[in-house]
Amino acid sequence: MRRVGMLLKRSKPEAVEIAGQLAPWLAERGHQAFIVHEGGVPGATQVAEQALAEQIDLLLVLGGDGTLLHGALLVADRGIPILGVNLGHLGFLTSCAPADAQVALERAITGEMRIEERLRLRCVLRRSTGEEIVKFACNDAVVSQGALARLIELEAFLDGNLVTRYRADGLIVGTPTGSTAYTLAAGGPIVTPDVRAFVVTPICPHTLTNRPLVAPASARLTIKLAAPADHVMFTIDGQWGTNLGQHDTLEISQASPPLYLFRPTESYFDVLRHKLRWGEREG
Repeated sequence: MRRVGMLLKRSKPEAVEIAGQLAPWLAERGHQAFIVHEGGVPGATQVAEQALAEQIDLLLVLGGDGTLLHGALLVADRGIPILGVNLGHLGFLTSCAPADAQVALERAITGEMRIEERLRLRCVLRRSTGEEIVKFACNDAVVSQGALARLIELEAFLDGNLVTRYRADGLIVGTPTGSTAYTLAAGGPIVTPDVRAFVVTPICPHTLTNRPLVAPASARLTIKLAAPADHVMFTIDGQWGTNLGQHDTLEISQASPPLYLFRPTESYFDVLRHKLRWGEREG
């Protein structure tokens, strides 16, 4: 892995500082550094986001989980592994501390750091006009009422079989990675990253019988509006969104390749206890 890309969180001076230290360090060891940042840093070649994936073997993200998800949208389709340095708040995906950035990067380059495969979702939005939009999600795909506090009605089908008709504020389709994000806040289960499944979680359902559903990754989920509604939004990882029309169809399935993440030695449950304070008593 001789070509290292660097994606920086915007308006984060610490990210620029770390990148400025790592770029010459990489050059001294015969590696090429490419950076997506206005103004760049000495020792790194500045590239546009759209050209980043073609230039690199590894992506270093200096920011929070949102920056890493944005990086995944840029490079995951090519199977490029990502190492995240946490400059955000929670840091579930960007688990490396800034002080450990150089050591972690060296271990990643030399193959000493393990890589996890994380399930991604392939989301195909078919418009009533015949237009087809294909997007990929690492955390979740969400259908929600965007403008007014009104329930929307959605029909969900799993492999062609009707699951149910939801009356809710929306529906979250989350990966195991995303199960600790919006899905968790909506009452969904925590799913360990090694489980090949996705979770369908209604947002504030009108009836208590609408519970989260765990489906195998091999399944194909289809979502449609079951009643007319205005301002319904379809969003991907909180990074991209568009409107969902009355006669549009959303089809969600497992994507290939998966997301490849460099992970530290601490276990998944260590991260849960540390980041979410899981199991701690109140008071």
